[in-house]
Amino acid sequence: MVEEEAIKEKISEKKEKISEKKEKLGEKKEKYEEKFDEKINEKKEKYGEKKEKGKAYSEKLACDFNKGVDEIKESVRNMQRYADEKINEYKNATVSNIAVDLVETNDMYYLKVAVPGLDKDEVEIEAGDNDIVINATFKALIDEFEDVEDAKVIACEMRNGECSKTVRFENSIDVEQITAKYSNGVVRITVPKLIIPKHKVTVE
Repeated sequence: MVEEEAIKEKISEKKEKISEKKEKLGEKKEKYEEKFDEKINEKKEKYGEKKEKGKAYSEKLACDFNKGVDEIKESVRNMQRYADEKINEYKNATVSNIAVDLVETNDMYYLKVAVPGLDKDEVEIEAGDNDIVINATFKALIDEFEDVEDAKVIACEMRNGECSKTVRFENSIDVEQITAKYSNGVVRITVPKLIIPKHKVTVE
């Protein structure tokens, strides 16, 4: 009887030890699971942060790219405006109308054309069926200093460059009878109207 009780007691002690080991294993398992979950959550948080940073960087990159494209477009527009302004300035400086007075009578047109500073050989006149084109080239003062290296323009208010004026008439003109006389920077042009005689047609 004594040996049987001793065996039972030993078995009971072993069961208790096994039970304690199970508890410790359970505790270790819980701690391991907690640490594992913590690491997983940390990695998720870091991934989320990296994802947000990447998204923010992508948005910034796209914004910077769009901003760069807009700046390039605006720069091109500014260059175009500048070029247009310079072209208009050049046109205004080099190609402009010549001042002309025009008087009409029943059979004539009279023109007075201002070409100050030009010789008569520097004025060209072309006549068409019902128009006259006057061309003249005004030289700028700076053109007279081509051989002077340090010459520069301070002011340029006088007309210079190629100038043209087209005068159109309501009537046809007699181009063979046109006359032009030059005096003191003024050209006076006399333009006869083309008188077409009426012809009576006999009805047969």
